[in-house]
Amino acid sequence: MWKILCNNFFQKYIPKTSIVLDIACGYCEFLNNINAKKKIGIDLNPDSKLYANSDVEIINGETNNMQSITEENIDVVFVSNFFEHITKEKIIETIKEIRRVLKKNGRLLILQPNIRYCYKDYWMFFDHITPIDDRALIEVLEINGFKIIECKSKFLPFTTKSRYPKLFFLLKVYLSITILHKIFGQQSFIYAEKI
Repeated sequence: MWKILCNNFFQKYIPKTSIVLDIACGYCEFLNNINAKKKIGIDLNPDSKLYANSDVEIINGETNNMQSITEENIDVVFVSNFFEHITKEKIIETIKEIRRVLKKNGRLLILQPNIRYCYKDYWMFFDHITPIDDRALIEVLEINGFKIIECKSKFLPFTTKSRYPKLFFLLKVYLSITILHKIFGQQSFIYAEKI
C-alpha cells in the first residue's frame, strides 16, 4: 500500500535530492518507499530500526525534543496518523520542533484522520487521545509559522481495516479519481511550508 501511496502521490512533493524526516516513523513504511537523498525517521519505539531499510537512519526519541537534529537541516518533514496519539501540548511542541529543523521554505506533509468525517469510528482505537480536524490543524500550523499550500480535507479513507478485500490496484484508481476522495475520504492531507 505504501509503495503505491509514495509512488503515485507523495513523491511529487518530495524532490529526490531532499533530506526527509518522518515523524513517528513506526514500521518505516513511508521511508522505505520514498526516493530521497537522505531519509531519517524518529520514533519512541526502539524497534523501528528493525524495519528500516539500510538507507534509513533511525533516531530513537521524542518528537517534541529532536535536539539530535540540527536546526534548518531538513527539506521535507512527513507526519502520518500521529497527532491524534499525543496531547495538544505535545502537538504544539512537535510542530515547533518541526519548524526548527526545517530549512527556510521547507515542506511539511501531514496525513491525518479528520474527526469531522470519521467521528463515528475515531475512538475505535484505544490510543487516540486528541480529536483534531483539518481546520484546527491549519490554525495551529499558521500560528506557528507555516503557510498552507494545499489542503485536501477529504483524502484517504480512515482505515485499511475493512470487510472488503485489499486490492492494491484499486488504490491507484482511487488516487487518480479525485471525486472518490470527496465520497470516501476521512483523512486529510495538508502541505505547508515554513515561512
